[in-house]
Parts: sequence; structure tokens; C-alpha cells
Amino acid sequence: MAGGRSRRAVTFTLASCLIAALSTPAGAREPVVRLRNAQAVPLTFGALAGWKQDNSAKAFATFMVSCGAILNGSKAMRAARPMFGGLFTVCERAKAAGNLDRDQARAFFEANFKPVRIIPAGQDDGFFTGYYETEVEGSRVATAEFKYPFYRSPRPHSRSSIVTHFDREQIEKKGALAGKHLEICWVKDPIDVFFAQIQGSTRVKLDNGQLLRLNYIASNGLPYTPVGRDLIDRGVIAKEDMSMDRIRQWMEANPEEAEALRLKNRSYVFFEETDLGPNDQCIGAQGIPLTPLRSVAVDKSIHVYGTPIWVEAELPIASENPDDKFRRLMFAQDTGAAIVGAARADIYFGSGEEIGHIAGRIKQYGHFVMLVPREVTVIGSVPASIAEIPLPRPRPKEIAADTTASIPARLHP
Repeated sequence: MAGGRSRRAVTFTLASCLIAALSTPAGAREPVVRLRNAQAVPLTFGALAGWKQDNSAKAFATFMVSCGAILNGSKAMRAARPMFGGLFTVCERAKAAGNLDRDQARAFFEANFKPVRIIPAGQDDGFFTGYYETEVEGSRVATAEFKYPFYRSPRPHSRSSIVTHFDREQIEKKGALAGKHLEICWVKDPIDVFFAQIQGSTRVKLDNGQLLRLNYIASNGLPYTPVGRDLIDRGVIAKEDMSMDRIRQWMEANPEEAEALRLKNRSYVFFEETDLGPNDQCIGAQGIPLTPLRSVAVDKSIHVYGTPIWVEAELPIASENPDDKFRRLMFAQDTGAAIVGAARADIYFGSGEEIGHIAGRIKQYGHFVMLVPREVTVIGSVPASIAEIPLPRPRPKEIAADTTASIPARLHP
């Protein structure tokens, strides 16, 4: 077939990849990954509810985007992190396999990976939240209406994420960066700036009709303080009612208190303009475009970007009730300062106001299952005798700390 590959050729190449995946040289030792404060429970693909119903072809396409970054990794990177080395090998096979349909893609994942459920110490499940790309109105010039700026990095050529010692109060209240020509644009509401910093990116519709795409570039490196935790601790919003929408509603109704609350969060985020088009997705920490409902942010100190993660949970997508079965293969392509732990993930939902409402109310437990390259062994640090003891879930205020913080962990070194 001119200009393409026949199905027979694709099937032959896939079969070759599967044989390679199942072959281990005699005497070779499997690299080991140890997860701290978690139990690793081996599963079979048959134990994953909804596995055969998921669109594996779309999952494979998302995996290939990660592979584009992974295959650029050096030998030193592969040697330093066994999971990265394992993913590198699988990505080579995926590249050789070419385009796969749903059945072929599912067979590829099953041949090259083994599912391992991750259970955090002291809990009986993983924990999921959601994030999205915000949309706001703005202006290239400051006016009486548009007076709250998005700042670019004070040190644009620095490789460090810490670009200034000024905290949020010094920047927003005392004008520490005023007059330094660092403003990218201005918006009407300081809440919009704050929420964009939480999400790590934003779309700004300028008053001249132009669409400006901004993405996280750096931070001041100071600790992030979740505003949701504060509001729950003070009894302002009940834990079960906590969401991004509720936080915004309270801030809009209580502007002076809201400003004081925001200033408690000393962390401050800087942005850069991107050349992304209106239909392009924002860029994650792996340096690749994110895929809605296929990309997740994870704890980068534990997980390697590109790792496939199977998510089983009941989420409040169609309504505020967690009634929707979410069974999907996703991929670690981003990170977040509040995304801490071996079984913690932030699901990327996309962009838009309605999407924001959905993402903002996600705060559910569920199964967090890593797909581990067959050449790699994952071992948990929690002894089975301890992990099997049912322990209570975290107190509500501890859970709430995660519901409002999706700031990329790349804010902090």
C-alpha cells in the first residue's frame, strides 16, 4: 500500500514487539523500584474493571506522545531510574509497532506491562482530584477595569524555578515588581490570577479579540498554603461541600477576607507566553501537550513521567454526586505541589468554564494501578502484615488540603 503500511505488516511488527517484551535474557536481573510508604499489590489485567471497554487505541496514542520525550532520554537517565529505563525499552517497541487499533493496543499493553495496585500506608485506596486550564478576559494595557497583572519571570534565562525572594504580599500589596516591565497582561479580578496560578496555565481573551496562551514558567519557591484547608478548619465551608466553585463564591462574596486568605499563601507563580493555538492543549511538566482525560499529574519525586496509570473510581462528572464510573488508562505527564504520595493523581480535564466546574469538584478515592514494564519489579515499603490492617482514612481537613491545590510541583525545586 503506497505511502502506508498494510494491516498484515503492522500485525507482524506488533507480534515481534510482543515476543521481545516477554523475553528476558538468561541470568539477567530485573531492575527494582521501591515505593516509600506504600504497598505494591500485583494484579492481572482481568482484575481491572472496565479494562476491555476502555479505548486502548486512544490510550496508546497518548502513550506515544510521552514516548517522544522518553526516547530523547540519555543512558544516564535510564540507569539512574529503573522505571525510566523500562519505559524507554517499551517506547522503542511502541515506535516499531506503528499505529494500532483498539485490540492491538490492548494486546501491546498487556504484553509489555504488568498491573500493580498502589496502596498508601494508612489508607485503603488512592486519591484523585481534577484540574483544568482557566479562561479569563484581559488587556495588554492596564486600565481602570483591567488592573491585576500576570507577571513573567524576573529572571527569564535562569534554569532555576526560584526566581525571586519576594512573597505574594510583597508582590501584590507592596508592588515589589511594579515598574520592572514584567507584566504580560492585566485582568479584571485578582481571583482569576490566583486560580490561574493554582492550575498552572490560562487562556486570556484580550479586549482586541486575540487569544493569549500563558503557561507556568517559574515561582518564588516559597511553600504553598491550600486555601481550602483554611476554610474548612475555620468552619467556613464544610468538607463535603468543598470545591473550587465554592471557594470562588466565598471569595467573591467576601473580597477583603478573601484577599487576606490569598496572602497567607506566600507562593507566587510566574507565566510565559506560548505559541499555542486555540485548539492546542497546554503543556505539562513532561514538556508535551496534555490530553484531556488521559493525562494526570503525579508526585514527580516518586513517579516517572510517561508511566501508565489505570484509574478506577466513581467521580462526580455528570452531577455533583460521585455516580459516574471512571475506568480509564491514563499517563503521568504533569506534576503538582499538592500532589504528594505514591497513589495520588490530579486528572487533567481540559479547558473551559463547564470543564472547570467538573474538575473543581473531583476529590474521590479509587484504585490507583501502575502499569509497570515487565522487565521492572516494583516493591512497596509497607510490610504486608501492616498494610493488610484496615486503617481509617485521613481526617477531612487533611483531604481538603488537596482539593484546591493543583499548582505544578515544578514551582519548587
